[in-house]
Amino acid sequence: MENMTPREIVAELDKYIIGQDQAKRMVAIAMRNRWRRRRIDPALRDEIAPKNILMIGPTGVGKTEIARRLARLAGSPFFKVEATKFTEVGYVGRDVESMVRDLMEIGVNLVRREEMERVKDRAEKNAEERLLDLLLPKPGPRYSPTGAMEMPEALDAGGEERPGGGDSGPGSSTREKLRRLFRDGALDDRTVPVEVSAPSPQVEIMAMPGMEEMGVQFKDMLGKMFPSRKKTRNMRVREAYEILLQEESERLVDMDKVTETAKERVEQTGIIFIDEIDKICGGRQGSGPDVSREGVQRDLLPVVEGCTVNTKYGMVRSDHILFIAAGAFHFSKPSDLVPELQGRFPLRVELTALTAGDFHRILTEPKNALTVQYTELLKTEGVALSFSPEALLEVADFARKVNEETENIGARRLYTIMERILNDLSFEASELPGTAVVVDRDYVRDKLSDVSEDRDLSRYIL
Repeated sequence: MENMTPREIVAELDKYIIGQDQAKRMVAIAMRNRWRRRRIDPALRDEIAPKNILMIGPTGVGKTEIARRLARLAGSPFFKVEATKFTEVGYVGRDVESMVRDLMEIGVNLVRREEMERVKDRAEKNAEERLLDLLLPKPGPRYSPTGAMEMPEALDAGGEERPGGGDSGPGSSTREKLRRLFRDGALDDRTVPVEVSAPSPQVEIMAMPGMEEMGVQFKDMLGKMFPSRKKTRNMRVREAYEILLQEESERLVDMDKVTETAKERVEQTGIIFIDEIDKICGGRQGSGPDVSREGVQRDLLPVVEGCTVNTKYGMVRSDHILFIAAGAFHFSKPSDLVPELQGRFPLRVELTALTAGDFHRILTEPKNALTVQYTELLKTEGVALSFSPEALLEVADFARKVNEETENIGARRLYTIMERILNDLSFEASELPGTAVVVDRDYVRDKLSDVSEDRDLSRYIL
């Protein structure tokens, strides 16, 4: 992602998202501007604020998916929150700054996984050595009842005690034989004693709305006051190896470095997606301003324009976090937002409703298309599933009709229709190994005949 041009970014998004070219172009430019900003003189760099984006369009047309795929492509911390979360309890719901804290938590986990992957080879080697130590304890001198020193006994490659113990050479030593047996999986059923952390008592802290961070910090403080205890458990070799591998990975990862890297990444490349922002517009009721909804907008404003948020990892600034807001705006319009918040989303793009042609492309083109998913799922049962081109055209046209005649839920309609078509086959697949099933136009029409004839029924089923 570091050196990808806007055109290349759009090409990557095209692999998963059909249509909405304007929205893809806009987010691609926003990501490229971040790359450009980091190459500007530091004196000017901090003055360049991100151009936040407001996506307008009905549900199910790809708003969230564009933002999520973009973040995954860039390796950026990404957090999605519904604006209505902040109006759920009383006057306002959750503390709006909590979304920055949640983003920071996601950033730390993201960097930690990357670091654990980086030290994976060393961790595997160390975990293997620790496991071999459990299987073959290091020999030490011991004494007979008469006081004479005896040679220790060790396990042979078959797990039996072998007199004389000790390694006899790097190629033929018991340790190397056990290593080979472990790597071949021959020791997976053997049990070894492993020291693990005993679960500490869980204390739930009921925090008041807007004070969730205080509750989290209090739980962390209690965890430090009462550290976890250790106990020894007998477990299978494979399970023990996974626990040792996790311990070694965590030991090799420098959490101070992880936190510092995550903080920099969150502040410079983080993305927060605020969905359903139209639901906090005060213009819906038409009977004066809605104080609660407008209050949420006022609380969002300083976070979006840039402030410092206190997290358990330190102070995090939101000045250069990219905010992408989205809403259907069926009963309101962007101008119903408070003027200050409108100004913080200078880039606006309208996403179009999906057509039958779009539905057909969604079923055939993306790498994760529904047809591919169902084919792979049923392949695990030994059923070879395929779809004729006419069947997919029929499904696409049916999805368009239902969206027009009922509520328009966009591409999500395909999930309900495909599940309806393949419901019987999914239930019986375990009894049909070695069979091939071709879904053609007649098959689709047969499975949808009842709901296609009764529009009232389709409102409930599809």
